[in-house]
Amino acid sequence: MKARFRYFLSLFGLTLTVFALQKPLFMLYNSVLSNGCSASGYVMVVLHGLTLDATMSGYLLLLPWLGLLISIFFSGVNLRKILLPYYIIISLLTAATFVVDMSLYRFWNFKLDATVLFYLRSLSEAMASISVPFIALRVLLILLLSGLYCWLFLKVTPAAFPPVKKIKGKLAGALTMLGVGLALFVCIRGGVKESTSNVGKAYFSENQFLNHSAINPAFSFMYSLGKSENFSEQFNFFSEEKRRAIFDGLYPQAGEPTVRRLNTCRPNIVIVLLEGFSGSFVEALGGDPEVAPNLTRLAEEGIFFTRCYSNSFRTDRGIVCTFSGYLGLPTTSVMKLPAKSQTLPSIAKSLGKAGYKSDFLYGGDINFTNMQSYLRSAGYGEITSDKDFSLKEQHTHAWGVSDDITFSYLYNKICARKDTLWHTGFLTLSSHEPFTVPYSRLKDKVTNAFAYTDECIGQLVDKLKQTPAWDKLLIIFLADHGYCYPSSVTVRNPAYFHTPMLWLGGAVAQPLKVDKLVNQTDLAATLLGQLNLPYDDFTFSRNVFSTSYAYPFAFFSFNNGFGFKDSTGVSVYDNHAGRAILEEPTPDSGRVEKGKAILQTLYDNLGNR
Repeated sequence: MKARFRYFLSLFGLTLTVFALQKPLFMLYNSVLSNGCSASGYVMVVLHGLTLDATMSGYLLLLPWLGLLISIFFSGVNLRKILLPYYIIISLLTAATFVVDMSLYRFWNFKLDATVLFYLRSLSEAMASISVPFIALRVLLILLLSGLYCWLFLKVTPAAFPPVKKIKGKLAGALTMLGVGLALFVCIRGGVKESTSNVGKAYFSENQFLNHSAINPAFSFMYSLGKSENFSEQFNFFSEEKRRAIFDGLYPQAGEPTVRRLNTCRPNIVIVLLEGFSGSFVEALGGDPEVAPNLTRLAEEGIFFTRCYSNSFRTDRGIVCTFSGYLGLPTTSVMKLPAKSQTLPSIAKSLGKAGYKSDFLYGGDINFTNMQSYLRSAGYGEITSDKDFSLKEQHTHAWGVSDDITFSYLYNKICARKDTLWHTGFLTLSSHEPFTVPYSRLKDKVTNAFAYTDECIGQLVDKLKQTPAWDKLLIIFLADHGYCYPSSVTVRNPAYFHTPMLWLGGAVAQPLKVDKLVNQTDLAATLLGQLNLPYDDFTFSRNVFSTSYAYPFAFFSFNNGFGFKDSTGVSVYDNHAGRAILEEPTPDSGRVEKGKAILQTLYDNLGNR
């Protein structure tokens, strides 16, 4: 068994080394984009890329592992001869993904993914952009590298292994190889935490080139294959002329704020995204009076939006809706599409142009659903997550660090800040299954978890009021999405999407209740409008304090369906069924058509990114 184990470790080490060495070569080839990267930058790229390199190595070693397992029971197996065709294939694929990625990056500015397949459909147009010598040189390089890789793989592969004769030895060997297989599975999965392997695990820097350099190109391509859809061809309900006629005016960009709601145009800004915090838990929104007394109390002190609707039904969508003002997609998550998400506008990017320094706080695994990739692209330089807390604190909740700890961290950070202008994004997590929290005011487990987060909100605000930071502070609370409470509320019910949004702080000029229909995505344009900053690039975000906001409505989506609510009522449309499943209180008066036009425009916009 030692010979087999030694071969497997050698093969794993070889593939890992091949992938690791590709990174400095990629950086050197694209040195014009490296911005004078130091030697430590090269080292950090290699180190942070090891996770995805190990994942890809795990995939490539599945067949050799199976061959080793078989060789325990069948002596005389010539593994080198059996694996030669496989080595040739993976060597060609590994070399090709590396060379193509290295060559195209300076043109695309994102890692190799399934986008290349769309260009291959129009090969003549793609070839028109590059010369024959350019292609020939890279084909030669692919052949040379693949030949080298194949030779190295064969070099570490013995033709045969010592036979295992006794049954006891065969069983012990099989158990050993099953243990190796388990380790291989952990490598492929990307560890044992909630997040599985995704390109965001390689992100570590504010410099996007360094983040991209750390990504394994073969993994990037494979990861994107399952997400390689031509989005612009989906949901084509109308001709382009009719779509434009219906959509135009729904998301106006012109107009000035009618009333200045802040007493400064340069406040320090905290946006707290509350996990699953439905309006059903807030008395001020007609919800349960027992759950969130602090939000109801504080609603009298700030700008409280009584008819705010979240845009989507999952946290990964809700984050993008909030910080990029981009509508939630009913069939995919843009956060999981790094080549797309990096093109989105964001509040942090806009604030950065005005001199703000942005950071993000989340007590869970920052790599879950590719979150880190999105946040880095969105302009958040410093990111604090579960790994930045003590080992004990990391396990105070099933998803990571309990809210009381992260709220305290946020308070201390605000008090210690020396920056002139800053913005912090914060995602809570305790109001999430399994709803186990260090708090016991209510008997029901679910409502008690939301009451716990509400308690954290009240304590944070009350403490901040006693600090000098309060005078220049704008702190915004809103939900990432709703929750099915009471049990009669489903994710297709408009009540699910009715969520609180509250602006507080010394920067708020005076208390106000905003009864207009607004969406979660409207935060971006509304906030930037109050700061006298442009928001033209936020296609699906409206400045609700602008004179142009003349037609209030809310749009929300769930799994392959959407809802549209305006002054005439609400319609919910199921794309699977191809019909409206809810229309109240009046029959549809153009609501479904407007929702369809928004959905078609959204997917056209995504497809063109």
